[in-house]
Amino acid sequence: MSIKDELLELALQIAQQAGRLLVDRPASWELTSKSTAIDIATQMDMASEKLIVSAILAARPEDGIIGEEGAERSSQSGYTWVIDPVDGTVNYFYGLPGWNISIAVKDAEGVVVGVVHSPTIASTWHATRGGGAFLNGTKIACNDPVELDRALIATGFAYDVKDRVNQLDLVKVLLPKIRDIRRIGAAATDLCFVGAGIIDGYIETGLKEWDLAAGALIATEAGAVVTTHQWRGMWLSVAAGAHLHEQLMREIPA
Repeated sequence: MSIKDELLELALQIAQQAGRLLVDRPASWELTSKSTAIDIATQMDMASEKLIVSAILAARPEDGIIGEEGAERSSQSGYTWVIDPVDGTVNYFYGLPGWNISIAVKDAEGVVVGVVHSPTIASTWHATRGGGAFLNGTKIACNDPVELDRALIATGFAYDVKDRVNQLDLVKVLLPKIRDIRRIGAAATDLCFVGAGIIDGYIETGLKEWDLAAGALIATEAGAVVTTHQWRGMWLSVAAGAHLHEQLMREIPA
């Protein structure tokens, strides 16, 4: 078994374990505020990250770890795991579908393995660098070419409400020119939806490494273009097939 296959198998196993933990929703919630009062973590975010980290280190004790909820460990092996234990915490807290567990592994050249597991929509995406992208074991490809006026675009909004003014400028520019907008509520799911052709494109500000790592690899291996650049003091990420990606980039206001 190659190292990619070994890492992928482990990531898939751990994501499924975390999914089983999370679908057993608690009777009451313990909430912690992070960057703002509406940027929350629950006790289940913490429990999921603890499970994932413990399982990784039991199998690969020399690997590094970067976790959204604070797990951090330097790599001695050349491989680092990038974890979002509950991507879409607000969805999870409210009982809405689409939240996921996002697990990626990177080396010196970038992300080598990505797994996104979303139990509420019975979907597990995975990809390896250079090995294609898959949904529940079936190879996927993004929609391309898609014209802007036929494009279904997903987006999300910042936890810092001050940033939403700029995000509304994006919506104001795009909405009259596209098919429609969807707000799914979990970045990794949005990226995987682009890869699977469920939506045509995705645009959002403020994504962190753990939001992007697995989903961006999956979308890229499915043929999409995924970029992140500075815009109005924020990081703006755009994902779509090559033709639509070029059109979306042209529409971004200054």
